[in-house]
Amino acid sequence: MRMRRKRHLDSRLERAQTRVIIRRDENPDSRVDTTGEYLDLVAVYGNGNPVSIEIGCGKGRWICAMAKAHPERNFLAVEQTSNVLISALEAAEEESLANVRFADCGAEYLLRHIAPNSLEAVYLNFSTPLPKQGYAKQRLTHERFLTLYARWLQGGGKLYLKTDNRDFFTFSVCSLSAFGCTIARLSVDLHKDDIPNITTEYEDKFAPLGPIYYVEAQFPEK
Repeated sequence: MRMRRKRHLDSRLERAQTRVIIRRDENPDSRVDTTGEYLDLVAVYGNGNPVSIEIGCGKGRWICAMAKAHPERNFLAVEQTSNVLISALEAAEEESLANVRFADCGAEYLLRHIAPNSLEAVYLNFSTPLPKQGYAKQRLTHERFLTLYARWLQGGGKLYLKTDNRDFFTFSVCSLSAFGCTIARLSVDLHKDDIPNITTEYEDKFAPLGPIYYVEAQFPEK
């Protein structure tokens, strides 16, 4: 079912635009690398604290909770559906979270804006599994996306993934391992293991129906 457009969406997005630092543009091709457009993250956040990215932030509860728990870190939340992003933007504004910024676009737009070696970690929380084989290259743990993460992450940076889809979990572990990442921590039932965890809205809804899978992978040193 298609999500109903939120009331006054355009005006609400306009009021929250100071938090949006990346927007979709006319050329979403991730192979295009126009250097010189890279964000100055120190200027964006007003400090040199490490920056982590969540791709697919949904309504923003997780990213806002992480920002509150870790004021010593900065966070960039990416969401391609503006109708969903507005909830995350307004939540961050209501909490006055100075260490959260947003990208109103899909992951394919980020290459031209995030400089190499500028991120500490990548978080993928309940990414769309895209189970059909023909969509494998669009999965956020496919090699073509791992190549982007490796470019953005500082040496030894990490990727954290949570999913309730076993096949996507298996695909991701295999893809990360083949890419040369070290699987630092893995769980086939996160809520039963002693692993620190901030839940998402989706997680709270579906965790009672089955296990949550988790993987923490470290990228190779550069």
